[in-house]
Amino acid sequence: MVTLPKVNALGFFEIRLESIGGLGANLAGKMLAEAGVNGSGLNGVSFSSYGSEKKGSPVKAHIRFCMPETLIRDTTPVERPHIVGIFHESLHKTTHVTSGIYEDSLVLVNSTKTPEELKEKLCLSGGKIAVVDAIGIALEEKNRVNMAMLGALFRLCDFLDVEQMKSVIRKSLEKKYPNAVQPALNTFQRGYDEVKFQTFAFPEGIELPEPVRWDTPLLGYETQPIGGMVVNPGNSILKDLSISRAGMMPHFLSDKCIHCAACDNVCPDYCFVWEEKPDKKGRPQMFLQGIDYQYCKGCLKCVYACPTDALSSEREEDGYADEHRVPHLFDLTARQ
Repeated sequence: MVTLPKVNALGFFEIRLESIGGLGANLAGKMLAEAGVNGSGLNGVSFSSYGSEKKGSPVKAHIRFCMPETLIRDTTPVERPHIVGIFHESLHKTTHVTSGIYEDSLVLVNSTKTPEELKEKLCLSGGKIAVVDAIGIALEEKNRVNMAMLGALFRLCDFLDVEQMKSVIRKSLEKKYPNAVQPALNTFQRGYDEVKFQTFAFPEGIELPEPVRWDTPLLGYETQPIGGMVVNPGNSILKDLSISRAGMMPHFLSDKCIHCAACDNVCPDYCFVWEEKPDKKGRPQMFLQGIDYQYCKGCLKCVYACPTDALSSEREEDGYADEHRVPHLFDLTARQ
């Protein structure tokens, strides 16, 4: 008989997956629940919450497991997860991805950083942190990030049957995408084998803050300014699309650029920065200066449109965007 490592007051072991649209967290949650129910004999449920069904927008997948004698009559979002799977490392910039965790909760992150580096980046006082380079594995195996994350999750959830998960993968893909079955299995196995984890003791006297619901608005009927004025409106100048990049980004080589603007014509978010200068004959012409990576979501349409290979598709490295960003100079904002 399978035994859950821990449960909450209602008898549930809960998992929350933090992701963006396009990385497959919704499907991963469904497959995880199916493997737990069919393979381990548990009761389980999986559902997701998201806003617009658009690539790059935040997504949360919620999974609950319990013993067969316990009924699941709760389909509210997972607020106190025992495991958090973060499919996109940069999500912490805009979302409190670790909200509601216990002291002994496990945080799994898709990243190339070490657990020590992630502990500082996520502002965690302690706990168990696991890391797997899911994007790198997926690119090498020509598959999806969710398969590598599933492999890591199964390594960390020893009450789940690995072979049952592999059969779920085969069943899900073999009819419509038979050629994708083996790459998916390879990606899953590498995620299982390559995940690394480390436990950090909480400093003496340090306790986790009281949990706050992730969907609690900063401004409500008790806290909004007089008259209901919106003090921080969203707009196209203040937006930051960097969390939408799923591992790849364009690099700009100025010596190959002919300033034809083919890239700018296909860019959906106006990432390219231009400046008017005189050409060789003294006539005014617009010259491309670079990319404002704040607005780049990594769609790579510009790379395919460039006729001179001045733009190339590269794996995103930590810090590259900040070092090579050429900021727009808007009249309505201070120089950045």
